Amino acid sequence: MQFAISTASVAGLLKPKLTAIADAGFEAIELAESDLLSSPYSAEYTGALLRELGLRCMAFDGLCDFEGLTGADHASALRRADFKFDLMQDLDVELLIVTASSRRDASMDDRRIAADLRVLGERAQARGLRIAYEAASGAAQVRTLQQAAAIVAAVEHPAVGLALDTTLLDAEALAALANFDITKIFHVSIADLASAPIGTEWAARHHGLMPGQGDLPLAAVVATLRAKNFTGALCLAVTNDLFRTVAAERMARDGMRALTWLLECAATTADPRIAVQNVEFIEFCADDTEAPRLEHMLRTLGFVPVGRHRSKRVTRWKQGDINLVVNCDPDGFARSFDVTHGVAACAIGLRVADPAAALLRAERLQIARHEPTVVVGDAMQAVLGVGDSLIYLMPTSEVAKIWADEFESLPAEARAVEAGLLWVDHFTQVTRDNELASWVLFYLSMFRAEKTPQTDLPDPVGRTLSQAIDAEGGRLRVVLHAPQGAQTLASRFLEVAGGAGVQQIAFGTTDIFAAAARLEALGIETLPVPANYYAGVAAEFGLSSDLVQRLAEHQILYDRDAHGEYFQIVTRALAKRFFFEIVERRGYRGHGERNVPVQLAAQSRFRNLPPTMTAERPLG
Repeated sequence: MQFAISTASVAGLLKPKLTAIADAGFEAIELAESDLLSSPYSAEYTGALLRELGLRCMAFDGLCDFEGLTGADHASALRRADFKFDLMQDLDVELLIVTASSRRDASMDDRRIAADLRVLGERAQARGLRIAYEAASGAAQVRTLQQAAAIVAAVEHPAVGLALDTTLLDAEALAALANFDITKIFHVSIADLASAPIGTEWAARHHGLMPGQGDLPLAAVVATLRAKNFTGALCLAVTNDLFRTVAAERMARDGMRALTWLLECAATTADPRIAVQNVEFIEFCADDTEAPRLEHMLRTLGFVPVGRHRSKRVTRWKQGDINLVVNCDPDGFARSFDVTHGVAACAIGLRVADPAAALLRAERLQIARHEPTVVVGDAMQAVLGVGDSLIYLMPTSEVAKIWADEFESLPAEARAVEAGLLWVDHFTQVTRDNELASWVLFYLSMFRAEKTPQTDLPDPVGRTLSQAIDAEGGRLRVVLHAPQGAQTLASRFLEVAGGAGVQQIAFGTTDIFAAAARLEALGIETLPVPANYYAGVAAEFGLSSDLVQRLAEHQILYDRDAHGEYFQIVTRALAKRFFFEIVERRGYRGHGERNVPVQLAAQSRFRNLPPTMTAERPLG
């Protein structure tokens, strides 16, 4: 199937939009009339520009409120239609999208609507053109695909067909689609919605999403069309208020990525995405003034240095199966990242079976590749992730060899300093709200992962949208946060850190109370939890007084879902940038969302306090 995109899905002026769309690899567009009418270029020039860019205009979206009118209104509708036809011929486009009328004073009679469309079809056919009739959730009469299909069938004209809008596809419409006359489906508009009522006009017009970002059964739609030998284009037509603030190049690239993945999902039962086996390492960048503070914090978490890079100022720290890399080298990617962001988690290393296959998938999805890597020479490749950080693809079969080749061992420190932290449980990345959906698409299309429902987290001075992504049963867990408010903790992170990045890293343990005791002995600075919190969880979950006392004694947060319990300890933030958590899961599948407001309030109380403030001193 060919891929197309509506110019209404991309922000900006028409000419830069078209350039971005062509650069993303699209071959066709649906041209929104508003883009043409607001352009200083004539229809003839625009048509020539499209040809120069290698684009075909497959549809012109520009006629509504046409049918069911009388008298002067009917005559005006015909003049408007003829004007559209004139533009289409100058543009060399053959199909006009006709959206069901929203006028409440128009006839609601289906036979009258069909008669008007038949007249329009005759006028289109006389010019060698066609029309595609589209239902709309905000229409006065024709609000469903079934209604529109029935009217098109009643028209019985070769130049009149159906425009299929996937935001109108509920279960009944999807079932009916299998019985539609495929030759009468002239146009397919692809858009997703996130847990919104099907047919809700507000959601479709202001909160549309790319395929895979939402929850509609789009793969089933495309599979049905393929089974019926539909040969037309899939046209991405997404309207979202936030997306209007995203650069045209990013939107076009995301659109191609989303349609590519959608077609894969519809074409095969085999999952082409990359399986992640675990988070092998997290790399931090730091200069000579930042590194001592970071390394001190790692020691209070029970990490010990176990290796030094053979040619660079890079140290490997380890505990359990967790590898942390501190990169202080004066050259390379980490240093440039530090100059821009300060001390930060600049890279995540993922174990995968076949890095070459992963790179090919990244290329197919237009995910940028980064070379050369810094930590392990040419043994690994990386792609660009959130905030231009790196995601290294580490070959499972060569993990031990890579560490041995790149790092010389340091004298072993006593394991008694460890705190029982065993693996990377999850990490949180903060991004701007208009990029959240893009990064959800990034993770879901690249890796074998699933998303959980988006949540809205209260902050003392705003709110934060949160989207969790889990891959391979927890082998990779990512939580994406997007602040809604300039003073939220997530917004302050974006300001201090110079852009998107990792704000939190959670390490897993099998005994939270033993870990808490070791961490306290090592001098970790954790967030104080108010007594009110423990009274609340005791009442909500019916916890024993002994358990509540142990939780409070160690400043441990608690949550429970249908699958089990969750315990977490939260540290203070390093340089007001990122912090760590220690968590124990007992079957629990979430990420402690219930406790986020308590964490945010506690971190906010420390905003203007010196690093040595402890829980016993007044907060002010």
